[in-house]
Amino acid sequence: MTTFKELGLNTSVLSAITELGFENPTPIQEKSIPVFLETERDILGLAQTGTGKTAAFGLPLLQLIDFSAKHTQALIICPTRELCLQISRDLTNYSKHINGVRIVSVYGGSSINAQVEELRRGAHIIVATPGRLIDLMSRRAVNIKNISYVVLDEADEMLNMGFREDIEGILSVTPENKRVCLFSATMPKEIRSIANQYMKDPVELSVGKVNAVNANISHEYAVVHAKDKYAALKRILDFTNENFYGIIFCTTKNETQDISDKLIRDGYNADCLHGDLSQGQREKVMNRFRHHAIKVLLATDVAARGIDVSGLTHVIHYHLPDDIENYTHRSGRTARAGKTGTSITLLNVREFYRLREIEKLANISFTRVLIPSAFEVRDRKLFAFIDTINSTEIEETFFDDSVEKHLKPLLALTKEDILKKMLSLELRRFSADYLNAPDLNVQDKGRSERSDSNETYGASRGTRLFLSIGQKDGLNAGSLKDFVSNITEIPFKKIYRVDVKGVYSFINVDNEDVEKIMTYLHGSEYRGREVRVEISGNDKSGGRTRSSSSRKEYGSSNRGGDRNRARSGDRNSNRGRGSSKGEKSYGGGRTSGGSGRRRDY
Repeated sequence: MTTFKELGLNTSVLSAITELGFENPTPIQEKSIPVFLETERDILGLAQTGTGKTAAFGLPLLQLIDFSAKHTQALIICPTRELCLQISRDLTNYSKHINGVRIVSVYGGSSINAQVEELRRGAHIIVATPGRLIDLMSRRAVNIKNISYVVLDEADEMLNMGFREDIEGILSVTPENKRVCLFSATMPKEIRSIANQYMKDPVELSVGKVNAVNANISHEYAVVHAKDKYAALKRILDFTNENFYGIIFCTTKNETQDISDKLIRDGYNADCLHGDLSQGQREKVMNRFRHHAIKVLLATDVAARGIDVSGLTHVIHYHLPDDIENYTHRSGRTARAGKTGTSITLLNVREFYRLREIEKLANISFTRVLIPSAFEVRDRKLFAFIDTINSTEIEETFFDDSVEKHLKPLLALTKEDILKKMLSLELRRFSADYLNAPDLNVQDKGRSERSDSNETYGASRGTRLFLSIGQKDGLNAGSLKDFVSNITEIPFKKIYRVDVKGVYSFINVDNEDVEKIMTYLHGSEYRGREVRVEISGNDKSGGRTRSSSSRKEYGSSNRGGDRNRARSGDRNSNRGRGSSKGEKSYGGGRTSGGSGRRRDY
């Protein structure tokens, strides 16, 4: 595997990126850095957001610039304030072992007078948004006539935002002998036109395909009525519970603010980004989001451009984007740095044609998911809470005399009362109105017309089982399958759809293997923890969902009878299923009129 040292970077730059935890270059870095350092040619790069483009041009720039000179030598132009600030922060981190570096970022929404004053003190590198740079040029506050390097980052986004005239105006006053580096996620005719006009025999570097989407992203959609979208969104957030950290994309500023306000009112760690916020407000929101104080960020397409936050688990499209190409930019916010992620679209039945367009454009297949029932949401939260309590070790050192004294009112309660009070606190959001809420799924009338290439999960096969062990026990999908296979002697390949969460997991096994699972796995131990096994999801009968008190759990005093009843209930929950492809469920429930395949998360 190639190292940064092999790319020709000097000691100062290598020391900084090593301290930042950089080990090996990304594909675009591996291709771009040697061309930048070893040749004097322009670079035309095709690479998606989140592939490491800032380091691809930033590291060689820091090595080539003469920081003993005072004049501006490099200009980096990008579409948004957020990306402008992000690039400036990254370059500052990369140059921490280089003396005398001056990097100035200029962007709209902040005091232009303060930026003028900062430019007067000198800048080796200017990072700018096009509109603010044009304003500064008109004030003669910035001089780019002697620069050596111009970088256009997210060039297609700048064109989409209407900055072509500004970009051409900026490039027209730069020197003829400069080097130009242009990066774009897509390559429309307008980008080619700018390249032909302002670049000389560029080296074309491509990472991935035009409009390609990260292969680690799962693309899903749920069909709901427009009036039910907010309720569906809440169920998804509740069902994913503490595992959700992502962005919800909306079409308008008003919708973004409105949904954010509703989520905050309903107790979620949410906030929003849109064009009406001041720069100070935007930076405060982004800082809280980066530090996980906010787990749910509502944003418009324009406001989200330039957001670079690692570790996002989900992207939700409250509406599909107006520009189909924006789907790839949205979904690309998740599954970065080799991680996996989920992109979910809340789809109106009239939007199926747009889903097909995205599949064709980005060469992906969508899988239908079912919005979980209210009972399934509650039970998922209940399982997680119970297993968190079971896995928590008692720290005797916490219980000094003072604590013991304050515990007396609790010790006076019965065990049953304590448990009920604890669960009441945990489940307080799930009111009777919530639990009696209807099924939100709309029958997928357009599914029969869709391509057979859609992903299938085999969810109609076998039985979905809940296991009371998970990531906190050191398990992943492979090690869990090994453990189950070793205990039960069920072949590895017959344990499928494995989903490992923090303190619990789900697996599917064939119906004939359920008895073996219950005989050998239920009641066994893994690293000192007892393994509990249950059939996942609620029994359903006659269209009514029974409460979790009617769920059959293996391992009770009447194990055989419970097994038979639980398997019978599971068969009932599979009645009426159609053969439509690629469907799964967040909660294992049914759609009205019969659903397709299911998947639990």
